[in-house]
Amino acid sequence: MNHRAGHNPTAQQLAQLRALDDVMAIAEFAPDGTLRRANAHYLALLGCTADVAVGSHHSRWCTPGAAASTDYAGLWEALRRGQAQAGPIERERMDGSSCWLQSTYAPVLDASGEVTEVLEVAADVTERLLRERADAAHLRRLSLASDTSDAAVVVTDAQARILYVNASFTRLLGWRADEVAGQDAVAWLLSNQDAVAIEAFRATLRSGRPVERERIALGKDGQSHWVKVISHPIFDELDGRRYTVSVYTDITQAKVHAALQHRVLEAMARERPLAEVLELICRQVEHLAPEVCASILEVDEQGLLHPLAAPSLPASYSQQLDGLPIGPATGSCGTAAWRNAPVMVDDIATDPLWAPYRELILPLGYTGCWSTPIRNSQGGVLGTFAFYFRKPRNPASAAFHQRLVDSCTHLCALALQRERTRQHIRQLAFYDSLTGLPNRSLLHARADQAIAAAARSRETLAVLFVDLDRFKQVNDSLGHPAGDAVLRHAAAQLQLELRASDIAGRLSGDEFVVVLPQCDAGHAAEIAARLQALLAAPLAVGGSTLSVTASVGVAMFPEDGRTMDALLQRADMAMYQAKTGGRGRFCFFSAGMNDVVQQRLALETALRQAMGTAQMQLHYQPQIDMASGRLHGVEALARWTHPTLGEIEPARFIPLAEDCGLIAELGRWALHQACRQLAQWRSEGLTVPSVSVNLSPTSFHDRELTRTIAQMLAQHALAPQDLMLELTESVLLDTNPSTMQTITEVRALGVRMSMDDFGTGYSSLSYLRRLPVDEIKLDRSFVADLESDGAARALSNAVLEIGRSLKLTVVAEGVETMAQDSLLRAQGYAVAQGYLVARPMAGDALAAWLAHGVVPPAGA
Repeated sequence: MNHRAGHNPTAQQLAQLRALDDVMAIAEFAPDGTLRRANAHYLALLGCTADVAVGSHHSRWCTPGAAASTDYAGLWEALRRGQAQAGPIERERMDGSSCWLQSTYAPVLDASGEVTEVLEVAADVTERLLRERADAAHLRRLSLASDTSDAAVVVTDAQARILYVNASFTRLLGWRADEVAGQDAVAWLLSNQDAVAIEAFRATLRSGRPVERERIALGKDGQSHWVKVISHPIFDELDGRRYTVSVYTDITQAKVHAALQHRVLEAMARERPLAEVLELICRQVEHLAPEVCASILEVDEQGLLHPLAAPSLPASYSQQLDGLPIGPATGSCGTAAWRNAPVMVDDIATDPLWAPYRELILPLGYTGCWSTPIRNSQGGVLGTFAFYFRKPRNPASAAFHQRLVDSCTHLCALALQRERTRQHIRQLAFYDSLTGLPNRSLLHARADQAIAAAARSRETLAVLFVDLDRFKQVNDSLGHPAGDAVLRHAAAQLQLELRASDIAGRLSGDEFVVVLPQCDAGHAAEIAARLQALLAAPLAVGGSTLSVTASVGVAMFPEDGRTMDALLQRADMAMYQAKTGGRGRFCFFSAGMNDVVQQRLALETALRQAMGTAQMQLHYQPQIDMASGRLHGVEALARWTHPTLGEIEPARFIPLAEDCGLIAELGRWALHQACRQLAQWRSEGLTVPSVSVNLSPTSFHDRELTRTIAQMLAQHALAPQDLMLELTESVLLDTNPSTMQTITEVRALGVRMSMDDFGTGYSSLSYLRRLPVDEIKLDRSFVADLESDGAARALSNAVLEIGRSLKLTVVAEGVETMAQDSLLRAQGYAVAQGYLVARPMAGDALAAWLAHGVVPPAGA
């Protein structure tokens, strides 16, 4: 066949035309556009038959719009001139539907060059064109969405050349699409990376895996931007090409904030001072936003503002804000703290919040101020973080500033809370929580420094040991809240008198210490006297007015000691010596005091050890009926026999027991021993009407005393009237609400009461009327002077008359001579007690005394 075709060109051409006719749509038109012939493919595209199509004009198969267009007229004019035309054109089928043909029009010329016909060869491209249009519409929609996104989008080909960038790319980096088109995106993005990193990036994309990284991209204006880039490899199955779609997200602010947080947190971790940390925050913010000036103020517990950091504001301006109270119209910062909400003032000159303060800031060139409260974890205001502006802000900068504020207020809160926590820990560690004074640790540290300075400069220094007198009575009578109020008052009064260089602290309980540098003995005496006067100022506590006295001991450096421990010990000794002299006094240390104090401490230790042992015993002194001579009762008296010290006088150990808190325990022991002894006497057949036991006012603070007495009486088969409790007139001074209530309950039990040492204290008849006493005892001091002092005789007679008028038994104490006995009998006293009758004796000696030593009745 090929051989024959090769020798018959006409046949070959005909064969080629037939093949072309089989696959292409072909039509022949007259120069005026009339269809002369069309093959089956062409007729199929038009959806008609030859008898309908042949003879119709070309425009019949075009859409009305296309047929009426100038482009259509120009098409045929060019063809008639012999110019071939090609291109897509929309055609209208027989049924009215449209299709797109990619047509080539070839004019056929005769020998003279005239167009005799126009040959059209067409292919149906409707499906491809519709798909391309749909793709184009989709791309337009994607482009619109991409352009409105905050993320920059870059599309590159297989060689990493930039094909497309969206509008966000231009907004981010400043480069237009035409400026970056065709550039190598990988080299541009990774310009600071080595070849190994670039090849690793490309290899990952070739493997079909996405790549995510953070890099610095350089903008058109030269500004660096931190960007997060996520690149996805894409393979187009239609054209077989590989693309890469990269999405760029601006993370500059996040990176900067992270760097800011890192620097600030690192500064805090290194224990940098608060002012340094806050100034770092301000400077970092001003670096990120040069258009603002940052300021940080603290709000204290009294609601006052205090500048902490404002590196770009004049110091004179910040100083004028120090101590300014927050309020509803106190500029931006004071108002923000007051409202606990942000305050944005764009025009300081006209905003009423700034009316009282605008003249402070306007001359500095600032026109606006935005302040935000810095809050603690509970929402309370710690301070304010403010931006000052010289120019109005636009919305974009406002959003950026807000993000800065959100980040920085959190950092400021951390720094302020950390500082307050440190201060609180320091307060707990070194300051007394009740009075706010330095505690023992800080007192010693500061005193050691003061002593070292005094030693270097060869100067004197005084240490004052201050102890509040009878403070335990305040606590016991009015309660611990009242005692706390007294301690706070004492601390405040001490600080009123001290100089800036002086040191005051609280040791414990009611003990305070004052260290006076550059102070001689004369000045120390003046200070001690002034402190005592200040402390004695009346104080209203719990409905009572108190005047607290203090005993002060003074030790001098260097003569009394060269260390704080030594000076403190000797000032303590001097203070006890002052108390011994009558309280409310001050005393300087002397060498002999050490022995006295050591003896007292040894005696206190011995007393504690003696409690409940055989060293402590009760002796009993009889009381007789002066008319009949019979035993009226016995008074139980404590006696202490130490194995090495021997007999210890009650005048020494009773006050000691009161001072060291053993007096109530001593009273309970005496009650138990007295009841036991009375029961034993009666079991032996001895007639002892009753036993009297002395109790301190402190014993009546015990709300269980009534039950304790009842149990003791029941245990020893005694009646309540068998027991007499002797009270001193000091009970009248005891304001503890439990005292009178307990006395009333004990009296209601049937136990009798006696007022001891009557006449030496207040002897208030109104108190005597209120107290449920059955007996009063004339003090021995009146009895001792009966023989020589008419006033003493008159007073003893008056006491007797008071007792008779109140129907009370009156006992005369301290009767030692017959003359005293005669005078008392003459006045009408019924009961006597004293050495004339008998000395106090042990319990087992009373039987012999009853047999031989009872004083006979008068006239016997």
